[in-house]
Amino acid sequence: MKTHLVSGGCGFVGRNMVKRLYASSDAQVLFIDDLSVGTHPSTWLHEDLKSKNKDLEIYGDGRLLYLQGDFRDVVRMFIEDKDWFSKKYGIQIDGFADVFHFAAIVGGRSKIDGDPMMVALDLSIDAEFFYWITRQKPERVLYPSSSAAYPINKQTEENTLQLKESDIDFNNMGQPDMTYGWSKLTGEFLAKIAASHYGVHITCIRPFSGFGEDQDLSYPIPAIALRAALKEDPFEVWGTGLQGRDFVHIDDVLDCTLMAMDKIHDGTAINIGLGELTDFISIINIFCEFAGYDPEIKRLLDKPVGVHSRYCDMSWVKENIGWEPKIPMREGLRRVYEQALKNIAQNG
Repeated sequence: MKTHLVSGGCGFVGRNMVKRLYASSDAQVLFIDDLSVGTHPSTWLHEDLKSKNKDLEIYGDGRLLYLQGDFRDVVRMFIEDKDWFSKKYGIQIDGFADVFHFAAIVGGRSKIDGDPMMVALDLSIDAEFFYWITRQKPERVLYPSSSAAYPINKQTEENTLQLKESDIDFNNMGQPDMTYGWSKLTGEFLAKIAASHYGVHITCIRPFSGFGEDQDLSYPIPAIALRAALKEDPFEVWGTGLQGRDFVHIDDVLDCTLMAMDKIHDGTAINIGLGELTDFISIINIFCEFAGYDPEIKRLLDKPVGVHSRYCDMSWVKENIGWEPKIPMREGLRRVYEQALKNIAQNG
């Protein structure tokens, strides 16, 4: 039986990938998370706990294997003995098919700006991960970079560009967004090395502002949806609210990711977004329209806002991968709003 591995498997993107892999194949899915950001599988998996094997939790039909812990510890054990998992748990893993590396320290703008040295620990996580895959040699690897890797001087109020993959050039570097952007740029460089020097089949993605129904409230879309559902008035927005992002639904992010892994093996990084720039005032207005009210907007000018404008050009992906987003932003926002209403009803 094939085995897929998902690090950071209880975070927003990781858990959605875990559910998709489980539903779409007959492979085992080993997912690992220390729950510093994510939540326990019992809160989102909707599969029964079948059994426990020491510290390994086994869900569903037995193909979902969850380990709680620091992914770096797991990597070190695999480096010391590639058969340690089989020896400890009696579950055979003959190498890995697809490996998805979502383990990272990030928690929205407040974390990126508020504790940049904590975020810089991503460098440690990624370095050990890339060392391991050059020894383990999985069939395919996915490294999620970020739109934060793009030069910030291309995302100002005076200089707003629709960002292309070619805007990151390792021979002519621009400054990325804080330590998070630097760590992701480093990861992209290591991915290229893993592919060119070690023959690892690896794909990099640069998702823009992904969102979805089960995203943590530290991110703006679900937080704004909840406040609109509660009819907050005045409605607070960080900064002027005129800063814009490229909002893309998680289902589209996963669709594009899996298609890209079929076609890219050399560490090339691609954009994933709608290719549309939408400011936060517009997002608030859409959610308040869903809620049926028109609040006063209160601007919190002392809050961190990041770059002024960040959105992508999807031309390369369309031409070379053959993929285009399927979920319009308004439809995705409607899904998030309806989930916010359900959460309010359930929580009283």
